Amino acid sequence: MKIKEILKSDKYGDQVVVKGWVRTKRTSKNVAFIALNDGSTIHNVQVVVDLNEISEESIAEATTGASVAIEGIMIESPGSGQNVEISAKKVTVLGPADPEVYPLQPKKHSLEFLREKAHLRFRTNTFGAITRVRHAMIYAIHKFFNDKGFYNIHTPIITGSDAEGAGEMFRVTTLELNNLPRKEDGSINFEEDFFGKETNLTVSGQLEAELAALAMGEVYTFGPTFRAENSNTSRHLAEFWMIEPEMAFYDIHDDMDLAEEMLKYLIRYALENCMDDLQFLSKRLQEEEKNKKQEDRAPMELIEKLKFVLENDFERITYTEAIDILRDSKPNKKGKFQFPVDKWGVDMQSEHERYLVEKHFQKPVIVTGYPKEIKAFYMKVNEDNNTVRAMDVLFPGIGEIIGGSQREEKYDVLLKRMEEMSVPAEEMWWYLETRKFGTVPHAGFGLGFERLMLFVTGMGNIRDVIPFPRTPQNAEF
Repeated sequence: MKIKEILKSDKYGDQVVVKGWVRTKRTSKNVAFIALNDGSTIHNVQVVVDLNEISEESIAEATTGASVAIEGIMIESPGSGQNVEISAKKVTVLGPADPEVYPLQPKKHSLEFLREKAHLRFRTNTFGAITRVRHAMIYAIHKFFNDKGFYNIHTPIITGSDAEGAGEMFRVTTLELNNLPRKEDGSINFEEDFFGKETNLTVSGQLEAELAALAMGEVYTFGPTFRAENSNTSRHLAEFWMIEPEMAFYDIHDDMDLAEEMLKYLIRYALENCMDDLQFLSKRLQEEEKNKKQEDRAPMELIEKLKFVLENDFERITYTEAIDILRDSKPNKKGKFQFPVDKWGVDMQSEHERYLVEKHFQKPVIVTGYPKEIKAFYMKVNEDNNTVRAMDVLFPGIGEIIGGSQREEKYDVLLKRMEEMSVPAEEMWWYLETRKFGTVPHAGFGLGFERLMLFVTGMGNIRDVIPFPRTPQNAEF
């Protein structure tokens, strides 16, 4: 049986077999107590070993980190904190873990240390909890879209286009790097490469998802995306997962409605299905916060923060309104912002987004109508010809969690925007062609999955919410 099921059971006297890893073992005169965990829950089950029946030598190797199989009987627990424990009749050590070298001894380890032990960190309470919450969020995302009639689309990981125009892409090639084929002008001859052209790892599945939406109605992607940005901050990964819905016949308001509905659905799902893990993560966060300065502390306790999102309608404002609020704000006037807000047209930073959410409105915020110069070529231009129908959803503690827009459906306007922003139209002929044949108003957005995970778990570093982080100079595991 899984430990999760055992701890919920009241079938005292039933025989069970349970297998897992030893968290701790303590021995007194005639009895040993083993705390066992199998990954199914944050909680351990206590195994009581009567040393008059089972010799101490036979459980000598059942030390922290060892794997064991326990045959025993479920009994009511006299101790506080659990209803049930297991009275062992047989203990089999499946795989010992030498306590001299096993790195995860029962004490507090730093997150930095655990990143160096990513092959073992699943065994800690923190990463067990994160892994279970991550699974729950993956399932909830698919369930949300499935129940709304969306179709899941697999978009290419290898692509010949730069969807964001960001230029920070990983090249994919089979060319011999020590002997590159060259053209007469000295440039690399990619015609000899595997795909016959330059290809990269994708930064987004959006463009391909749009093609599907323009036939299937409502679709979504959930796949890996890659950014070759040489950034070592706590918010950046080189490989991360993106959820990107695209919807035909949606305008910007429908887009915002869907984003708000989805985020509330996911957070409600976490609160209803992951409470044990969230309570553990909240307690862990509160311990960490004690050592921080007041101004660096999280704006609210984890579960309170999740409920805060559920209980508030998201405030919807324009970029222009946001800039006016920020320009007149105390932190801006007193020079407290790292990036001062002095004029219309600046790109909002995380500190500005958090001020709007945490201090000014005290609720999640959706900002629309951004200047076209700071947004992507595919976003629909408004009648003022200065702004685009973009929308960013801003959350407490994190800033932007979703970015989306109504897409430009008019061929001539899209072509002009591509020329303005130096996006090669000949490479994107297939994307442009959808605007020639039965084009419709449509919209979509992107949710960085690890950003969501940071918010739901309260972790401070994005490297701790993905099993094997890929960052500059780091692809160890």
